[in-house]
Amino acid sequence: MAVSGDSFCSSAWSGFLLNLKHLAKFAFANSIAKMFVALGKGAIVFCNMGLAYFIMGQTGSIDQVSSIWGPLICVGAVTFVAASIFLGLLDQTVMGMMTSLAVDMDLHGGEAQFGPETFHESLSKVATKVTKPKEVHEYDMMAAAVE
Repeated sequence: MAVSGDSFCSSAWSGFLLNLKHLAKFAFANSIAKMFVALGKGAIVFCNMGLAYFIMGQTGSIDQVSSIWGPLICVGAVTFVAASIFLGLLDQTVMGMMTSLAVDMDLHGGEAQFGPETFHESLSKVATKVTKPKEVHEYDMMAAAVE
């Protein structure tokens, strides 16, 4: 709706078709984002629980509780919820950027028109690596002939 100004239903259908057309790009970006979100959540929870253990050890609170696991699990649960809320924004940002890139590519014949120069340089480097045929050397041909 924000890109074309169409009604909700036609914009939803256009967005669905856009996702289908660029399915591989969306899936790859989403899987990378999910991996980083999972690593971030794990690191934040682990560090926060370690910090809670350290603080409890420094203040002498470890001796006052019957088991250290109760407070650590509470700290871990609260940290996990907070990290999930904040790192969920990364997932939404990736999908928004991919949608913008897909719309830009569709409007300009398959090539991105807008964005910073560093983005276009990186995109062209990736495109040439993917589309560049592998060079065949003489020793590769000789090894294939021997086999």
